[in-house]
Amino acid sequence: MDKIIELLQNGTISLPKIFLNKYKELQINEKEFILLMYLMNYNNAFNPKQIALEIGSDYKEVLELVNSLCEKNLVQIDVRTENQVKNEYINIDKLYNKLAFLVMNHKTKEEPKNLFSTFEKEFGRTLSPMEYELINAWKDKNFSEELIIEALKEAVLNGVTNLRYIDKILYDWNRKGIKNPKDIEKRKVTNEKKEKLFKYDWLNDNE
Repeated sequence: MDKIIELLQNGTISLPKIFLNKYKELQINEKEFILLMYLMNYNNAFNPKQIALEIGSDYKEVLELVNSLCEKNLVQIDVRTENQVKNEYINIDKLYNKLAFLVMNHKTKEEPKNLFSTFEKEFGRTLSPMEYELINAWKDKNFSEELIIEALKEAVLNGVTNLRYIDKILYDWNRKGIKNPKDIEKRKVTNEKKEKLFKYDWLNDNE
C-alpha cells in the first residue's frame, strides 16, 4: 500500500488516468472531481478566491466543495506556521490513500477471477460456492496459482473434473516438496530415468 501511495505522489503512476477511471467509486460529483484535479497540482496556501477564479466557480461554492470533500474523507485542511504567520493548506493525502486502496482492491479481485475462469473453462460449467471456497483455501495455504493450474491440468489429463481429486494432487506434491511447475518437470525426468533403468535387460547385456 505505501509503495503505491509513493508512486502516486511521485507521479510514477499516471494519476489523471487512475483518477479518471476510479473517481466514480469515490462517490464524488463532477464539480468535486474538477476541484480535486486542480488540487493535485496546487501547492500554495489555501486561497478559495484564486481557486474559484481558475476553475470557473465562485468563492462560496469552492468552500462548500472543500467542506464536502473533507466530509467524504478525501481532503483535509492543515494549518502551518510560516514566518510566525498561520496559513491553511489543503492536504490530499487521503485521496491518494483511497486511490491506492482501489487499485490494490482491483488487482486482488482480478487474480482469483482469472483462476476461477480457468477452472470453469476446463470443467465446462460454473463452479459452486463450495468449490470457490476450496480454491481460495489453496491460495490461503500458499499454493501458487501456477501450481494450482498444473494440478488442474493433471486432473483433466486423467479425465477427472473434481476438486477433491485436485486437492489430493496438491497435497501430494506438497509432501514431495514440489512448489512450482519446474519441480514437476524435474520429478518427471527423474522418474523417466528410473523407469528406463528398471526396464533395461541386464541379463542380455553383452557389453
